[in-house]
Amino acid sequence: MQIGIFSVGDLTADPVTGSTPTEHERIRATVAIARKAEEVGLDVVALGQHHNPPYAASSPTTTLAYIAAQTERIILSTATTLITTTDPVRIAEDYAQLQHLAEGRVDLVLGRGNTGPVYPWFGKDARDGVELAIENYALLHRLWREEAVDWEGRFRTPLQNFTSTPRPLGGVPPFVWHGAVRSSEVAEQAAFYGNGFFAHHVFWPAFHTARLVQTYRERFEHFGHGAADQGIVGLGGQVFVRSRSQDAVREFLPYFDNAPMYSKRYSLEQFMGATPLTVGSPQEVIDRTLGFREYVGDYQRQLFLVDHAGVPLTTVLEQLDILGAEVVPTLRKEFAALRPAHVPETPADRHRVVPARSVAGG
Repeated sequence: MQIGIFSVGDLTADPVTGSTPTEHERIRATVAIARKAEEVGLDVVALGQHHNPPYAASSPTTTLAYIAAQTERIILSTATTLITTTDPVRIAEDYAQLQHLAEGRVDLVLGRGNTGPVYPWFGKDARDGVELAIENYALLHRLWREEAVDWEGRFRTPLQNFTSTPRPLGGVPPFVWHGAVRSSEVAEQAAFYGNGFFAHHVFWPAFHTARLVQTYRERFEHFGHGAADQGIVGLGGQVFVRSRSQDAVREFLPYFDNAPMYSKRYSLEQFMGATPLTVGSPQEVIDRTLGFREYVGDYQRQLFLVDHAGVPLTTVLEQLDILGAEVVPTLRKEFAALRPAHVPETPADRHRVVPARSVAGG
């Protein structure tokens, strides 16, 4: 089990101090958080991609490369790489280059994005989102595996005998997750290629996530990549943790009440009951996270959102200290004890699952 954090890079006012970080402060804080995540023993740091206010996260490859130069072990990922509005040739080249700079510590989550106005900024139509995701990944998949690509599709100019450079490190492309908030088509795409499926698992109830993961697992087996429970699944989640649960609730409540990402129709208690948000003690975070397995099965990656809603950097770093010392070691131990021997423990174990039959385009 890989356990880490993800960030969306939001610029949200701190309701306690009234201060909103500048873009410069937020970007530098993201780097500090990544360094701290490695220091406390987490496995992954993942960054989102946004091109609209109030975010400062338009170039995850740039930030991840900078983090790579200051870390040694932690896996560098994206929380979303916009496969719809970022050209697949650009993705192929940028992430292969990052893979070389980071000595292979790179994977990425491909997603459509949920901000419709962004599409025309890059010459695309939001109504084509699913079709763009399918076609663009089909090209990206080939660019990383074939040295001379001929291509013609609906959404970009044709390619003739094209080679993307640099080639993936050691000839092995970065591991790909297909990320979804609500789209079963994305689960289908991940299953078709035998790639990972990442359910963002943040604002939606358990039954919704369970349905998406079940679709992925059933289709993973259908396409011959192994048994359904051998599919590679990742989950998001949100936590705020203090030694005592009442302290965690008291401290986090102003952020919950003021952050635009939370619905004003629900109390913190109601929202925690309906979604994976966990605000409480280390043991409560452990128990809630272990409970995710009950509706998605054994999975390979858990990422927590800890730096959102205006929570200040000093508090985020304290959160990471608690996670590293009191939460993550227990989660690793408990998940490992529950996992059947035939189920991969991490995405790196994917090669142990031998496909039953080949898949066209896979």
